[in-house]
Amino acid sequence: MTEFERGLVVSFNAYFKENNIKGISYRLKQHRFTPQFLDVLVDSLNPDYYLGIECKSISVEKGTRALYFTQHFTTDKKGVHQIERISDFLKSSGRCGFLATELRFGAGHARQAYAIPWKDVSDRFFSGALKMTIEEISSYPSLVRSGGGYRVEPGAWIKL
Repeated sequence: MTEFERGLVVSFNAYFKENNIKGISYRLKQHRFTPQFLDVLVDSLNPDYYLGIECKSISVEKGTRALYFTQHFTTDKKGVHQIERISDFLKSSGRCGFLATELRFGAGHARQAYAIPWKDVSDRFFSGALKMTIEEISSYPSLVRSGGGYRVEPGAWIKL
């Protein structure tokens, strides 16, 4: 589990506890030969918090100017793209999906993260687009940094 994923899990669970909401966020253990549907799952009887979140982290300081659908996502042995697998899982499970994208700007610069509705990601991919630029990603609601991690703000997740 990456630091970004762990931070989101901890943030959601703290939010639920602080606000007395029945819910839990977790990451399923990833096995070497078993595909993982999503990085972070959030379960709650409140449908606003029944989520599936894929996490991507981009090193902007190294010159990456976009999130590329071929470079940053995988294709399995059967030729099925990760965006297709996630879209199918979200549809089957009834979860609301998001792509949480963290932008890393290098030492001495604060990281930034954004919550992108999965529908926007899948629509772009299935339309034949090859990427989402840093500028496009930055136009989505930001996730607020707090104490080295992120603070869950309901508006970033359930208002989209």
